[in-house]
Amino acid sequence: KEEDSEEEPKLKYERLSNGVTEILQKDAASCMTVHDKFLALGTHFGKVFLLDIQGNVTQKFEISSVKINQISLDESGEHVGICSEDGKVQVFGLYTREGFHENFDCPIKVVALHPQFTKSNYKQFVTGGNKLLLYERNWLNRWKTSVLHEGEGIITNIQWRANLIAWANNVGVKIYDISTKQRITNVLRDNVSLRPDMYPCSLCWKDNTTLIVGWGTSIKMCVVKERNPTEMRDLPSRYVEIVSAFETEFFISGLAPLADQLVTLFFVKENSEHMDEDFRARPRLDIIQPLPESCEEISSDALTVRNFQDNECRDYRLEHSEGESLFYIISPKDIVVAKERDQDDHIDWLLEKKKYEEALMAAEISFKNIKRHDVQKIGMSYINHLVEKGDYDGAARKCQKVLGKNMELWENEVYRFKTIGQLKAISLYLPRGDLRLRPAIYEVILHEFLKTDYEGFATLIREWPGELYNNMTIVQAVLDHLKIDPTNRTLLTTLAELYTYDQRYDRALEIYLKLRHKDVYQLIHKHNLFSSIEDKIVLLMDFDTEKAVDMLLDNEDKISTDRVVEELADRPELLHVYLHKLFKRDHHKGQKYHERQIGLYAEYDRPNLLPFLRDSTHCPLEKALEICQQRSFVEETVFLLSRMGNCRRALQMIMEELADVDKAIEFAKEQDDAELWEDLISYSIDKPPFITGLLNNIGTHVDPILLIHRIKEGMEIPNLRDSLVKILQDYNLQILLREGCKKILVADSLSLLQKMHRTQMRGVRVDEENICESCHATILPSDMAKPFSVVVFHCRHMFHKECLPSSGTLPGVQFCNICSAKRRGPGSGILEMKK
Repeated sequence: KEEDSEEEPKLKYERLSNGVTEILQKDAASCMTVHDKFLALGTHFGKVFLLDIQGNVTQKFEISSVKINQISLDESGEHVGICSEDGKVQVFGLYTREGFHENFDCPIKVVALHPQFTKSNYKQFVTGGNKLLLYERNWLNRWKTSVLHEGEGIITNIQWRANLIAWANNVGVKIYDISTKQRITNVLRDNVSLRPDMYPCSLCWKDNTTLIVGWGTSIKMCVVKERNPTEMRDLPSRYVEIVSAFETEFFISGLAPLADQLVTLFFVKENSEHMDEDFRARPRLDIIQPLPESCEEISSDALTVRNFQDNECRDYRLEHSEGESLFYIISPKDIVVAKERDQDDHIDWLLEKKKYEEALMAAEISFKNIKRHDVQKIGMSYINHLVEKGDYDGAARKCQKVLGKNMELWENEVYRFKTIGQLKAISLYLPRGDLRLRPAIYEVILHEFLKTDYEGFATLIREWPGELYNNMTIVQAVLDHLKIDPTNRTLLTTLAELYTYDQRYDRALEIYLKLRHKDVYQLIHKHNLFSSIEDKIVLLMDFDTEKAVDMLLDNEDKISTDRVVEELADRPELLHVYLHKLFKRDHHKGQKYHERQIGLYAEYDRPNLLPFLRDSTHCPLEKALEICQQRSFVEETVFLLSRMGNCRRALQMIMEELADVDKAIEFAKEQDDAELWEDLISYSIDKPPFITGLLNNIGTHVDPILLIHRIKEGMEIPNLRDSLVKILQDYNLQILLREGCKKILVADSLSLLQKMHRTQMRGVRVDEENICESCHATILPSDMAKPFSVVVFHCRHMFHKECLPSSGTLPGVQFCNICSAKRRGPGSGILEMKK
């Protein structure tokens, strides 16, 4: 068999051997019929053999001394029909041998049993010689014969499917509907120049209504359809539509359906340059896709059958098993079985072409159904191939998928990669989860990295769980290397990580601090190493002051403030940072260090000294004043003087030492002291710039007239006009504000008065629970039928009318005695009542 080296074949082939081999050595195959359970082979010497699907003989029948032309089986496989060249026809049960046995005076070329022969009461079958005869049993159990067709030469092929019988003669192909007893079509032969006995017609049913006809180089697909009842008249109830018709390159010896495609057996003649005649080439088995007027070749295989040089087109037959996609190529001296390639075959082909990646994927997809292939074996072949190519990373990556949980294979691969100097490649893919190799395997790789690649070694230590290897062994190896290179940062960091995993945190901490490593704080927090850092606070703050201070303040319960202050006593700049942050978090924590902080702020952080003095309530003011005066800190001194009550001295410093009128005015505003304003005016009266500042800002606190009257005649004051305009505008604004407030107040008063009036005008509920505020009896009489009078005031006090005093000075107007008494004073209400 030939095949394209790059295109995967669709079919695979094997010879039918065992008993068949022995039969064909002495005899020749003339025909064969295929059942799902067995095969029936007819020979040129008149014998019929029943074979299993492996080719072993299970039964043998001596039918004739001449060629068996046709064998037919029903669907059950229990009855067989046989015809031979000497006119013999036998139809019998394989298990009973009872049936039809007849000798005719002419060769019978074909026989076909009804598909349901065993189940049918009529036991129908047809034979074909020079006429088409239908045999069936009548009610007397006798055989009745009917001529279905004659007069068009020898019948060479019959195919019976359901109720349709198709046959071929010298003229063409016809179909007979046995249910309606009507012949429904006649498909004429195209190439009449070919001898029908040398190039016989091939027929096969694709399904119950689709017949495929192959004759010479022509193929037609015919579909039997139901005729519309309105079109029937005298026509058959069914008709045939040819849905596809096309020519082929070679002569057709057999046809079989394969899903929506066709399997075609071709007889091939090729021209010879050295001979006058064409010579017979190997037959071809093609898979084609029929189209309406052409076909597309899917695959084509040339078959090396025995004695193909001696065979004619009529010597080949193609039979197929409908239960499985099995195709039998029958020739006189050879029988070849073709079958669709399965997943195993696909994988074999991929491996042959060294397409290992695809083969591995295919094997994994079909893992549940795979029989012949070992996925791991395929994977190992792929790994070997990649190693041979030098793709070590690719090979190592595949190990993860291929080796799976096979520890022995993993260890073998590690040692192989070590031998070829590629341990680095496989290190990335070693198992490191629940599935693990022996610690020695991981140690081999770590030692290899330690010799050649410190960074790679450090990466593995970070990525690999510590339980994969013996930690102490690796620690010792690192220490040995540090003897040669004691300052190597990578090795020191890795050693710290090893110590951390081994819970020797103090050693890890020392290394991290020595290296000023960023992970030192994480290590302290994670493993609660605060007791270990009490004597290393300065080192931590030298490394990262902000982080160190935050950590210390967050963990005051573990390292006290007193302990930190003690450790930082010799490093005042660091002590200041710590105490400053402590004060920011809580003004009262560390209060005993506030006096000390004054000097620290003065030395290292003057901008924050004044805010500290303002916020601290524990700072000794005299000490602070002394330090600020020594260092000539004017603003801080002014604040302290005002805090201590010496505002006049503070204002004097602002005026004399800062010469800042705005600040002086602001200070006077804050203190809101008339004497300070007098001092400020007195100091400024001979200083025109100061006067301008006062004129611009004094208006809302001091009457500007006082200042203006004291200005000397003829003194030049910068921007005087603008200052006076601003004073007038400020005054105007004050007047407007007062008027606006007055209007708002009047509107609000009116609104509230109206609201009160509406409220007081509402009805008041009076019931038996209310009492008279004068006599304290129930306000309502016990007998409601009698007339009574009650007075209820807006204040909700209630009186019997007779209990109220006279209206007084305003006739017709009465007031609540209780509320009036409250306004006039104690005892007045009683006096009023007495009146």
